Amino acid sequence: MAERRLHGLVLKVGPLGEQDRLLSLLSDAEGVTRLAVPGARRPKSSLAAAAPLTLLELQVGGRSGLARVRQLRVQRSFSRLGRHLETLAAAQALCDLCLQLAANDPIEGLLATVLLHLERLEQLGDDRTLVLASTVQATVHLLTLGGYGLPWQTCCLSGVPLEPPLGQWDWRCSLLPEDGFAIDNQPGAAITLNPSELALLQRLTRADLPRKQTGELMGPEPVWLRLLAVVEIWIRTHLSRRSRALAMLRETVLTAA
Repeated sequence: MAERRLHGLVLKVGPLGEQDRLLSLLSDAEGVTRLAVPGARRPKSSLAAAAPLTLLELQVGGRSGLARVRQLRVQRSFSRLGRHLETLAAAQALCDLCLQLAANDPIEGLLATVLLHLERLEQLGDDRTLVLASTVQATVHLLTLGGYGLPWQTCCLSGVPLEPPLGQWDWRCSLLPEDGFAIDNQPGAAITLNPSELALLQRLTRADLPRKQTGELMGPEPVWLRLLAVVEIWIRTHLSRRSRALAMLRETVLTAA
């Protein structure tokens, strides 16, 4: 295997043998790549910096099988996200989602998007409602890039545009996990949303979180927990496994409330 350079984010690290590590790296060039990091678990190893949530420049190679890291240089560490359980769970959820989305092929813009959202999470500290909202939005962005965007523009049963009638509090929209969103309370719905909840969800494709004119975040914490449930259901239905990190974030927020 030819020597090559990779630039990417470490999504996951695990043990490999007695002294090595197995690293999962997200890069623009290759999507998710699994690499052996020889001697990384030894004291004072020059490769010990191969840690989760670290942006690295790598020299990799090997004659056959699993490629091996020859050299590395740390460009950015998001280790501060580990100071709070909420941000750690959020960051882990984004990394887990990237592992699923880019497992087979690279996705244009995925690395830049996850880095942007990790930077935002780092700035939020322990503000749990903002962390929750930011995580829901980041998940929506990543799912859309990966081809698993939530189909919330039209009713999956009638084809009628989904235009939430704000102020009509008896109106409901149902999430049918296999198909999308449908107007009214539908049999088999995993969750139902009122007009303001659907409108808030639809705004999450924008670059920034939805805020009031005062700068305050739109939507109280219980609403963001419901929107988190929506993306959890969608991931569990359409990807290979449920997100344990999103479930951990939910429990952390509920425990702290």
